[in-house]
Amino acid sequence: MTGRIVVIGVGNAFRRDDGAGPAAIEMLRARGAPTAVLAVSDGDPGRLLELWCPADTVVVAEAVRSGPGRPGRLHTVRADRAARLATGSASTHGLGLAETVALAGALGRLPRALVVHAVEGADFTVGIGLSAPVRDALPSLVRLVADSVRAAQ
Repeated sequence: MTGRIVVIGVGNAFRRDDGAGPAAIEMLRARGAPTAVLAVSDGDPGRLLELWCPADTVVVAEAVRSGPGRPGRLHTVRADRAARLATGSASTHGLGLAETVALAGALGRLPRALVVHAVEGADFTVGIGLSAPVRDALPSLVRLVADSVRAAQ
């Protein structure tokens, strides 16, 4: 194991609330997270697997669709639960993060620790800018991610 910590903001900044993950990475870069590798991903399973290998700890920030949901509500999911959610993924990506976690487990490519911090989104249409509930929840999402990084050190 490497002791390496990778934080990945999953999403598409051009699909409104789907940009929450990349926005979280921008905020972390602005405040400085020198002990972690910070990356943005569109959620493609192959690219995600490349980013988190050979990390010991992976922390993911992303937006999810939940219906009926409460936009701005935060969720934290560990790897074991994320893999079980694969059949009912709420991701806005073709193959969701849950399917990627299940695939990584089958391939023996799961990091020692993986945690997903997600915010429920309201608007995933084409455009730039987060909805008010997601924008308001973003500092709390970043705080959860930073706390996970600190706990992994």
